Amino acid sequence: MNRAIFLDRDGTLIEDKGYAYKVADLKLFPEVVEGLSLLKEDYIFFIITNQPGIGMGLFKVEDFEAYNNSLINLLKEHGINIERTYFCPHIGGCDCRKPSTKYIEEIARDFQVSIKESWVIGDHPSDIIMAINAGCHSVYLLTGHGEKHLLELESKGIRPTFIAPDFLSAARCIKGI
Repeated sequence: MNRAIFLDRDGTLIEDKGYAYKVADLKLFPEVVEGLSLLKEDYIFFIITNQPGIGMGLFKVEDFEAYNNSLINLLKEHGINIERTYFCPHIGGCDCRKPSTKYIEEIARDFQVSIKESWVIGDHPSDIIMAINAGCHSVYLLTGHGEKHLLELESKGIRPTFIAPDFLSAARCIKGI
């Protein structure tokens, strides 16, 4: 069985500029490549992201794909492989929007991934709830929207495995270093 890291995208891997879809706006957090490099020997990577801007008509699926492919290619230049990106284009009322575990379950089946030996890394409570509901470990990042939602996480008793100030710290927590 494979072990995976399920990555949120905006605010976790890249700066969250709010409904970003223009390739010119893509900005990778500086510690992401080093963090993913620490993890790549032991885990395969997937992006799971909510993209309500599509459902709101702010941008099209094609815009999302161009933006996301730029990120994937940028990471590839650094020796990082993202197996696949799963995204929810809806505003709500669907079965694929995080914290739904639909995509984790699909990945587990299609890529022979052990969920209980895998991790979610994200900057929203919905990322952590998804991890808990799926039965995997989690790291809540204080980047992106993380700092803003920390009190919400605590007040609702949502307990990630770790809370980390940035992606590299998250990777070190997972590696136990």
